[in-house]
Amino acid sequence: MILTVFTPVYNRAYILGKLYESLLVQTCKEFEWIIVDDGSTDDVARLVEKWINEEKIDIRFFRQENGGKHRAINRGVAESSGELFFIVDSDDHLTPDAVEWILRDYQEIRLDRNIAGIGFMRCDSKGIKIGSQLPFDRKICDAFCLTYQYRATGDMAEVYKTEILKKYPFPETKDRFCPEALVWFRIADKYQILWINRCIYVCEYLTDGLTNKITKIRHLSPGNSMMFYSEHYHRKRIPISVRLKALINFWRFSFSSKIPFKDKVGMTGICGSMMLPIGFMFYLKDKR
Repeated sequence: MILTVFTPVYNRAYILGKLYESLLVQTCKEFEWIIVDDGSTDDVARLVEKWINEEKIDIRFFRQENGGKHRAINRGVAESSGELFFIVDSDDHLTPDAVEWILRDYQEIRLDRNIAGIGFMRCDSKGIKIGSQLPFDRKICDAFCLTYQYRATGDMAEVYKTEILKKYPFPETKDRFCPEALVWFRIADKYQILWINRCIYVCEYLTDGLTNKITKIRHLSPGNSMMFYSEHYHRKRIPISVRLKALINFWRFSFSSKIPFKDKVGMTGICGSMMLPIGFMFYLKDKR
């Protein structure tokens, strides 16, 4: 098996069928679908069991106590039997030729140990690309180059080599949320991606998703939020304006943490404390 399509679910039985239907009509069926139920209270388990019994595609289903999407991803990577790992959220779906394109383009980078995977475009239900247009058809570079040199905005659809993800698991702290970018940028520190200007992933940003309540979620998981912003602040290769914004956000969410102040300063350095007042103002704004 080359490709694992992975979906973490939490109370998404009402929408998951759309993704299932998109997998059924793939022009290439050489994939497995791993679903990790992160402590749902709806009937998603019964629904998935029904699909498994249909035997139309290869589905494996796992349940665990609610611990957050990042823990579900770790479980999915551990259970994966594919060379490639593609996270597709429960409220999204794929174009009919997605798997075919992934497997075809993978051959270009399969043996290159400096490349961590392939990145495609996302679009909305009307076929309009999410974020900015890329100024190329294909390009090998890291995520920093993509963001700051080519000015790419919007979520991408990254398909990572599973062996790479096993080297970079999400930290499993007491926090129930961890920014996915924490791991993606750690990978980008050492690896490149083959970026392809082709849409294979259709987004449906729903009101019960993480995106629509991200600020509150970051305050409820301040440790992982601070970890992400601290690491981003210390990256010398990114623009100073981005580093300063990361520093402000570090202090913004630090006020929701019980970590001793001296440890917070240790994560940014003494000079990093200069953005504490601005971070505090954003913290007060969030609480209002």
